[in-house]
Amino acid sequence: RIQILFEMLGRHYNWLARRDFLKHESSRALFDIVIRKQTNLCVSADVSSSKELIELVDAVGPYVCLIKTHIDIINDFTPELIDELKVLAKKHEFMIFEDRKFADLGSTVQKQFSEGIYKISSWSDFINAHTVVGSGIIKGLESVSRGQGLILIAQMSAAGNMCSESYTEDSVRLAEENDDFVCGFICTEQVSKNPKFLNFVPGVNISSSGDNLGQQYVSPELAVSKGADIIIVGRGIYKASSWKEAAKMYRDACFSAYISSIKAS
Repeated sequence: RIQILFEMLGRHYNWLARRDFLKHESSRALFDIVIRKQTNLCVSADVSSSKELIELVDAVGPYVCLIKTHIDIINDFTPELIDELKVLAKKHEFMIFEDRKFADLGSTVQKQFSEGIYKISSWSDFINAHTVVGSGIIKGLESVSRGQGLILIAQMSAAGNMCSESYTEDSVRLAEENDDFVCGFICTEQVSKNPKFLNFVPGVNISSSGDNLGQQYVSPELAVSKGADIIIVGRGIYKASSWKEAAKMYRDACFSAYISSIKAS
């Protein structure tokens, strides 16, 4: 009945009401930030040094609800880096999404998530995983989770990717079957009409349409029109001459697109 009501009201109808449909505690916490800060921007902090990561996150922190890290590309990683990130998360009020893209057997991802030098389960708020392995990867990650929300990769923004329509449908089915842990999807468009799941849309860039490695970009307006809840921006911000000004521009563009979609619905 909740899903039918959601469809009747329209995909984008009210931020406050959207929050009430979410099931996972991490999703609700994220949406609380979205509402308070008036931003649905996630910055993908794809830099390779600790110093640059901290400087970037500190600059964009006031304008985001979520920071997405690739912790394994940091050349000079130490555990102290995580402490600094957590301080900034508290200072600027954002959550942390580690883009590890787990894709292995349940017993292997248990160790990848909770052990090793990164100990991702001890500090992340969100993680993601490919569903090619089936439900075992979800069970493995959940068994060592400390309250994180799991985002399933249902679609990708790269040209020629192997996420077929049936693959996406199977990913949605796995999410439904594991909705105590799965909180949403990496997707290029809305893949589920169930409002308990968030849609995290990557590949958003205002000034570029792609690169020579297969990345395909869309505008904030197009991402929202396709069902984005959280918009992920990487190079459009971290390659800008001013991280702060770029983050402000994308924050405004992404949230304005959402507000416009509410008025149009």
